[in-house]
Amino acid sequence: MSSQSHPSISSESQHPSDLLKNVHFSSSTSSSDPIPETLTASDLLSGSYDPSKLHPMAGLGDQLDYLVLDDDKTSDLPGSGTAIPSRGWSDDLCYGTGTMYLGGLALGGAWGFREGASRPLAVSNMRLRINSILNSVTRRGTFLGNSAGVLALGYNGINSTIDAVRGKHDVFGSMAAGALTGALFKSTAGVKPALATATVVSAFAGVWSWLKTRV
Repeated sequence: MSSQSHPSISSESQHPSDLLKNVHFSSSTSSSDPIPETLTASDLLSGSYDPSKLHPMAGLGDQLDYLVLDDDKTSDLPGSGTAIPSRGWSDDLCYGTGTMYLGGLALGGAWGFREGASRPLAVSNMRLRINSILNSVTRRGTFLGNSAGVLALGYNGINSTIDAVRGKHDVFGSMAAGALTGALFKSTAGVKPALATATVVSAFAGVWSWLKTRV
C-alpha cells in the first residue's frame, strides 16, 4: 500500500482530522493478477478437482524409487538353500531354539500326562488324579523343553560358526556341530554319557540336515 498526500496548508497550522481528509490511498497490487481459485468440498466430491494436487508426492506415479530391504533376502552361503529358507545364523538361532523348546514342552507334557494318569493312587479320587497329572506334566514338560532348547541353542550357534569358518553348509558340518553340542551338554556327567549324547545328537543333526536337502 502506498499513500499520497496533497496538503495545501502546512501541517503545523492544520488540524489532524483535516490532514487525514486530504490523504488519498491507492493499492500497489496490479488488478491483472489472477485471484486463486478457492477449493470447496463440493469440488472434491464432484471429482472436478485433481486430488494429486493435494500432496507434492502424489503425482510421482512410477517415478518413485522404493527402498530395497534385506529382510526377505535368504542366506547366500553355499549349501544353505534347503527346504527351510533361512536369512542367516540369527534365524537359525531364534526359530530353531524356539521350535525345539516348544516341541520338547509338548512331548514332555504328553509324557507327563500319561505318567500321571497311569500312576497308582492309594485312594481313588478324581482330585488326586488331576493333581498327579498336573505334577507329572509340569515336571516332564519343563525338563524336556529346557533340555531341547539348550541343545538347539548350542547346536545352532556352533553350526553357524563352523559354516562361517568353512564357507559352506553341509551334512558333515552339522554332524560335527551336533557332536560338540552333545558332548558339551553332558560334559559334567562324565566321559561315557558325554560320548553317548554326542553320538545321538550328531546322528540326529546329520539326518535332519540331509532331510532338509531332499524335501
